Amino acid sequence: MQERVITKPRTYRKIARKEYLKVARARRPSRNQKRKAVKKKLQYIKRNLSHIFRLVELGATLESLNKKQHKMLLVVTELYRQQSWLAEHNKQSISDRIVSLSQPHIRPIVRGKAGIPVEFGAKLSVSCYEGYVFLDRISWDNFNEYGDLKSQIEAYYNLTGYYPESVHVDRIYRTRENRAWCKERGIRLSGPPLGRPPAHVSAAQKKQATIDEKIRNSIEGKFGQAKRRFSLNRVMTKLSHTSETAIAITFLVMNLSTWIRRVFCAFLCQELKTNPFHRSAISFNYRYWQLKHYQLMFATALN
Repeated sequence: MQERVITKPRTYRKIARKEYLKVARARRPSRNQKRKAVKKKLQYIKRNLSHIFRLVELGATLESLNKKQHKMLLVVTELYRQQSWLAEHNKQSISDRIVSLSQPHIRPIVRGKAGIPVEFGAKLSVSCYEGYVFLDRISWDNFNEYGDLKSQIEAYYNLTGYYPESVHVDRIYRTRENRAWCKERGIRLSGPPLGRPPAHVSAAQKKQATIDEKIRNSIEGKFGQAKRRFSLNRVMTKLSHTSETAIAITFLVMNLSTWIRRVFCAFLCQELKTNPFHRSAISFNYRYWQLKHYQLMFATALN
C-alpha cells in the first residue's frame, strides 16, 4: 500500500504582509479600509488553522511542539475567535481581549492622560506608612481603586493593632461608603466634604488641607522613585507570575533602601555625639558613601 504524502500547504505570508503594510502605512485609512483589511487577515489565519486541524485529523499530534509553540497556537486560536466575533457583530470591544501574542494576560487600561490615553501593564494598589510602601493589590485587569480602601486599613490594623488617626487618599477613594466606614471607626478621611463647597473656609481648615495634601504626595513620589531609580517602568519579563515577582521585588528593595538609610543616619548621629572632632570628615564622606551604597545594592537586586 502506497504511503500518502502530505505536501506543505501555501500560507501566502508575503502577500498578507504586503496587504497589511498597505493599510498600516496609510496616513488616514478609512473605517471601511480597516474593516476589509481585518477580514482579509482573518481569512489567512483561518486558512492556516484549518491546515493544522486537518493534520490533526489525519493522525498528527502536538507532542512535537514545545511549550512556547503550543501556547502560541492556543493564543492565536483564541485571538482568531475574538476578532471573528468582533468583525461579525460589528463591535469594538470584547471581554478579555488579547492585545499581545507574547503576553496574552495584559489588558488595555484607559487612563485618559494627555498623549497616552491607554496604558498596558499591571495595575497596582499600594499604601505608604512611615516611608515604607506596601503592595496591597496587583492585577492585569482594570479595577476601581476605591474598593481597596477597607482592606488596606484592615491590613494596617493587623500590622499595628490600632486604626490610623487619618487616611490621606485621592478623590476616587472618597465615596460615601468609604466615608461612612471610616467615620464608624473614628478615622479622618482627608479631602473636602461631599456637597457644595462652603462659602467661608477658616484658616485652620486651609492649613489642615495643605498638610493632608503634602502627606498624600508622598505616595506619588514613591511611584516616581520606583520608576526612575528602581526601574519599575522597565519590567522586561514576559510571564504574568514573573512580572508580578519583579514588581514585588522592586518595592522590597525600596523598603530595604529606606531602612538602611535610616540605620545609617542613626549611626551617623551617634558618631557625631561620641566623636565631635570627626564631624567634618563624616559630613564630607556621607554623600559619596550613600551613592556607592545605592549602586551596590541596586546591582545586587538586579542580579
